[in-house]
Amino acid sequence: MAPKLSVVIATKNEEDCIRDCLESVKWADEIFVVLDDERCNDGTEAICLEYTDRVVRHEYEAMGSQLNWAFPQLSNPWSFLIDADERVTPELAEQIKAVIAKDAPEYNGFEMLRVSHFLGRRIRYCGWQNEYIPRLFRQGAVRYQERRIHAAPIVEGRVGRIEGTLLHYTYSSLAQFVDVLNDYTTRGAEDALERGKKAAWYNVTLRPILRFVRMYLFQLGFLDGREGLVLCSLAAFSVFSKYAKLWELQRKERNRAVGD
Repeated sequence: MAPKLSVVIATKNEEDCIRDCLESVKWADEIFVVLDDERCNDGTEAICLEYTDRVVRHEYEAMGSQLNWAFPQLSNPWSFLIDADERVTPELAEQIKAVIAKDAPEYNGFEMLRVSHFLGRRIRYCGWQNEYIPRLFRQGAVRYQERRIHAAPIVEGRVGRIEGTLLHYTYSSLAQFVDVLNDYTTRGAEDALERGKKAAWYNVTLRPILRFVRMYLFQLGFLDGREGLVLCSLAAFSVFSKYAKLWELQRKERNRAVGD
């Protein structure tokens, strides 16, 4: 009998897209959904309960710690991580099943191509092309960085590559992007402060410009049309916002030190 697969989803308010995500992985042996206990207050939980009885609420501290808590709760020898705004294509599903059935001992993880969409359009450049991300893991072989955002997986052993595409439907509106940007840049600034980074003048001024130039020119974002221009501009503003917030946090720390 082939080893079984657990799918894990860590999310909060995603009632508009979570159903399509769950539909794309309902073939898995287990679906485990971890909800942000404080910030999940829409219909996401009710929708998830239509697909699995393994829906729990857990106090959210950081994305890395949330995932590191979730993975040991899984019941099967293989696990697949998916975000609420992602979809497993039928081709990728078949590849995942084949890899699990083979259970190759030389690999503890597998990466796959993620194709992203922005404002309803597929982004083919901007640095989003050829984005291979590890998402399929042998149980007990992965741990995520303890970061609030952009926590990367640390896999013990070799990581292979499988065919098939993971579809990623990012922001469907600019309002949605701005809401997420505010949260992400705040958490990113807090991460940077803990790691001892400084909000030097060149981080606030030059880094956003360099991010735009890299994405729009060197990574051919101009070939993605208006969506590419908007995406590269927003990415640059995200960099500015993170370092501006880091400067604000450092300023508050200095003021507290003077007050003491």
